[in-house]
Amino acid sequence: MHIPDGFLATPVWAAFDVISLPAVGWIARQTRTSPGESRTPLLGILGAFVFAAQMINFPIAPGTSAHLLGGALLAATVGPFAAIIVLTAVLAIQALVFQDGGLLAFGANVFNIAIAGSLAGYAPIALFRGQWQRVGLFLGGLISVLLSGSCALAQLVLSSVTMPQQLLGGALILFVVNGLIEGVITVVVVEAIARLSPARVQPGRPSAGLVALGITAVLLAGTGFVFASAAPDSLETIANKAGISARETQLLATPFAGYEWQGIPVQAFAKSSAGLAGAGLVFFCIAGVSRLLRRRSA
Repeated sequence: MHIPDGFLATPVWAAFDVISLPAVGWIARQTRTSPGESRTPLLGILGAFVFAAQMINFPIAPGTSAHLLGGALLAATVGPFAAIIVLTAVLAIQALVFQDGGLLAFGANVFNIAIAGSLAGYAPIALFRGQWQRVGLFLGGLISVLLSGSCALAQLVLSSVTMPQQLLGGALILFVVNGLIEGVITVVVVEAIARLSPARVQPGRPSAGLVALGITAVLLAGTGFVFASAAPDSLETIANKAGISARETQLLATPFAGYEWQGIPVQAFAKSSAGLAGAGLVFFCIAGVSRLLRRRSA
């Protein structure tokens, strides 16, 4: 679902950079003034978890895969604004370190996945409470993927990419299937987090829930590639059928491109070490940003 550089016309990616980056800055200012106990460890570990989970593609159609986006999951756990900050940090690490998602298209990806995905995912979660909570979580996961995918399609159309009706229909079907799986994952993970109660964090006393979530993130980052589908994701499939795959460009070369540590000859170790390094980078990035915002609000 990450749009690479080269797919979007200059006015489109520039417009979304201008929209998204100031929006995230404003949201960060709102989150730093919100009351409540420190959630720095929780935010960092959730970010690492989502990063690791996004590395694991699952099949959704013959020759096509998808992965967790995490907007609804994060919004249900820490609220929509904090979810946007966490996902923006994840997207930044993915683009800068792993060449997953464009640098120029960063604002578009932030808008689609972090802003639209988190806000749309939170709406049904806020609406359905109590005994209907599972319905809200499931719909949140589904709607967040549908809106994120639809925004990406709209940006491609605005960039004069030809999208026949058959291709658009097929793309929406892929997003629905992806969204249904996202909804199930959101229900399962949020309920597991609620049972473990990692939000009850005391300084110097990491909860059992935080420890369990952290261990899960490490396991996913270090071993998830074993279970991941090698098929292209839904956006890559759409790009192939639209004939724009050759337009993809990379503005930055990194030793972790494709979620593999290029200096390690054994592929399994290269993937595992890259995943663990990425999860660690996300954790420390989010923890650092969270602490900085709290200090400025003090």
